[in-house]
Amino acid sequence: MASMARELLGRESVTATLERITASAIELVDGCDAAGILVLHGQQVESLAPTHQMVIDSDRLQERLGQGPCFDAARLSTGERVFRIADLTGEQQRWPAYAPQARELGVGSMMGFLLYTDDEDLGALNLYSRQPGAFTEVSELAGWLLASHAAVAFSAARTHAQMEQAVATRHMIGEAMGILMGSHHLTDDQAFDVLRRYSQQTNTKLRDVAQQVCEKGGLA
Repeated sequence: MASMARELLGRESVTATLERITASAIELVDGCDAAGILVLHGQQVESLAPTHQMVIDSDRLQERLGQGPCFDAARLSTGERVFRIADLTGEQQRWPAYAPQARELGVGSMMGFLLYTDDEDLGALNLYSRQPGAFTEVSELAGWLLASHAAVAFSAARTHAQMEQAVATRHMIGEAMGILMGSHHLTDDQAFDVLRRYSQQTNTKLRDVAQQVCEKGGLA
């Protein structure tokens, strides 16, 4: 687990970090056959780094039905940060539409862990087994430890990616300003104002406006 935590922080991208998290779940958590990270955008579900088609199918099913344990964990509707379901056949009262259809997908038992830091909620790490009763208290502890490390690594990777994008955007805007200054004899303030006004008038992101100037040498 310690080795995995160090490795997570060394991943080069958000995608690589998430793929290592879900792969580690299968390696480190007894009974885990498949894993994925579910993120909610309103009522829409995004499946990140799924290790098996069963994860994608389960996420889509929960989105379509608007119910399910992973759905609940990601939006904290139950107030729980961890769930462990020994046998889906016994959960038809809580999720009457999801439970029987998930069993048809091959899901026997499940665990889920909210990925969160002090500053943000990041979604839920969900673990699947094809067999009922596959997850024990030891499995839950291992999953919780993995999720704790994963949340920090996920947040750090995403922050790093956002910073890289911000630097790239700043550089591109500067390059676009230079093009406008040279072609129209503008000051830097005037060039930036041209970009800003065009962005507002066309309802286009400033970064995209700058990219257009860099690629075409000006604004249409």
